[in-house]
Amino acid sequence: MTGCSRRDFLSLTGSAAVAAMAGPAGAAMGPNDKFDLVIKGGDVLDPSQSLRGKRDIGIRWGVIEAIENEIPAARISKSIDASGKLVTPGLIDLHCHVYPYGSAIGIPADELVQLQGTTTVVSAGDAGVNNLAALRRYIVAQSRARIYAFVHIANNGLSAFPVAELYNIDNAQVEACAMALAENPDFLIGVKVRMSENVIYKHGLEPLKRGIQACEMCGWPAKMMVHIGGVETRELMSEILDLLRPGDVLTHAYSGAPNNAGAFTNIVQDGKLLPAALAAKQRGVIFDVGHGGGSFDFTVAEVAIPGGCTPDTISSDIHVFSGNSPGVPYLPNVMSKFMAMGFSLEQVVTMATTAPARIINRAAKIGTLQVGAPGDLAIMDLVEGPVSFLDTRNNKRDGKALLKPVQTVINGVPFGRPYQAPFAVR
Repeated sequence: MTGCSRRDFLSLTGSAAVAAMAGPAGAAMGPNDKFDLVIKGGDVLDPSQSLRGKRDIGIRWGVIEAIENEIPAARISKSIDASGKLVTPGLIDLHCHVYPYGSAIGIPADELVQLQGTTTVVSAGDAGVNNLAALRRYIVAQSRARIYAFVHIANNGLSAFPVAELYNIDNAQVEACAMALAENPDFLIGVKVRMSENVIYKHGLEPLKRGIQACEMCGWPAKMMVHIGGVETRELMSEILDLLRPGDVLTHAYSGAPNNAGAFTNIVQDGKLLPAALAAKQRGVIFDVGHGGGSFDFTVAEVAIPGGCTPDTISSDIHVFSGNSPGVPYLPNVMSKFMAMGFSLEQVVTMATTAPARIINRAAKIGTLQVGAPGDLAIMDLVEGPVSFLDTRNNKRDGKALLKPVQTVINGVPFGRPYQAPFAVR
């Protein structure tokens, strides 16, 4: 163990202990030093640096040390041949469900890495106050993928799914939620609330108001993530939008799910974008896709986006049920759907890297290939040719390109073998 006694090592935890074993972090490379891993000859796309072109990426001690036109073989310990592949920063999924055993719908984050190219994921309300500590101790601490979280305003989170967590409004305990936020500012992003009628019954704005109150009591600028789709009344949708603050996240922004009575009460009603939706977007509310198994409708997006409500982030809402749905909501596939809708490759990569990194306040560290950042990369095939996509209401759209994950690197270590998806992409 380099420069670290057993006593010193035992005083450290997690990545700090690993760094102590590896050597003096940040030491300059000498002209004869070798990189631990080099990603060779890929088509590198990094929106954080406005970089696009063939490059070699050198990683040492888990950190990106060089991006060069060519790194000579004499300086390479191990390499991955990325010729003909797209290389991006590790993808960041702002909305997924990664609390197995504690949430009824969670998938282990590490099982998603090869399917999604995700090196960082955000648990969207899987845990409430009552089971948040277990999420942090038993799931986050043992996952190679980075996990952050929105804590649910309901104390039990999604542990009772499919039973609605907020039919009983007493589950939403403001003071307890605010305390959880205050105690976990390094791990939590803010508060999640699901505002669909089939979740909150007839409680109107009260669950959202309690979530905002918890954010404002905690002592740091916590954000709301607000799930919509089939809210109780048309008017309630506008009232929800009016309450959202700059920086809050509207997820399932392009949902076409109906409410309990079968009415369509989302941001597009009668074929028109709600003025409250455009006003929310203009004052800085974040519009997140949150595709999932029932929350993305091409016909809603095709009205909202030209109307000024473009997505800020693309996320999967992947969980044990949505992962088996016909819309195939794995993150690269959802990114491909937005390319079919007219967004460029650069735009969709931005919405799955630098944009979510900024929203979770980690933009200087993740979602980037800048020298000094963790060695997180996604290597994908950009397959060009006719492809068809389904939304969650069985609307079909055709596209011309498909992103398929091949290999993911987390902290400079390749994750598993090069991967071929076992599912048929529609």
